Amino acid sequence: MSGYGMTGLMAMRLSAYVRAQVALAPLLVALAILGIFYGGGQAEPAEAYGMSAVVLFPIFAWQVKILLDVEPDVQRHIAITAVGSRAREMGNGLLTGAVTTLVTVGLGMVLPWLLGGVSELNAKVPLGPSLVLGLWAHLVAIPPAVALGALASRPISRSAGVSALVLTGGAVLAIVLGLKGSPVPWLVPPLMATARATVNQVDVSTAALLTLWSLAWSAIAIYGYVRLRRFRP
Repeated sequence: MSGYGMTGLMAMRLSAYVRAQVALAPLLVALAILGIFYGGGQAEPAEAYGMSAVVLFPIFAWQVKILLDVEPDVQRHIAITAVGSRAREMGNGLLTGAVTTLVTVGLGMVLPWLLGGVSELNAKVPLGPSLVLGLWAHLVAIPPAVALGALASRPISRSAGVSALVLTGGAVLAIVLGLKGSPVPWLVPPLMATARATVNQVDVSTAALLTLWSLAWSAIAIYGYVRLRRFRP
């Protein structure tokens, strides 16, 4: 299948996502959460961005789930035929799901300044590096969010109850097991570890390690999604 066909499928999925009225819910919840988060006082930009990525993680996953949910089963079968294989269709769906999170990342980066929730006065990390760290922290959260959203999606979960359990349970465990002192932090993506790293100007080796940790965890979770999809229509 040509690149145009894959791009066309992505555009069709994004169009369906935008037309679905439920697609507004994650953005509204993100606005509410960020408003509450930054309404309690000012914080250093890098530190605030690190925690912003944590609180937005379940929103990212929710957006991916919605994108995969709005596609009818018949349309998904047509997409598989159109792009030539189930693997291509799944890869396209995951990539499109990642695209849906980018608007929310923009909110997470811009809204703190509009709400007056951050201040660069006496900050440990200068503004420029703080912005880079903040963007990095949000991007690190996207791959595991895509994996979690895919596992919570209708083609896998089959029911609203199971889907909610996977989505909320995965998000809660990612935070609880990632807390400092956890005996098994490697079981979850490095959301909390990344947030802790943004408090100071993290070095390149630590940033690379956390990024690889996120990608490795996501690859394992996505492998599980791919295996489960083999037994789903």
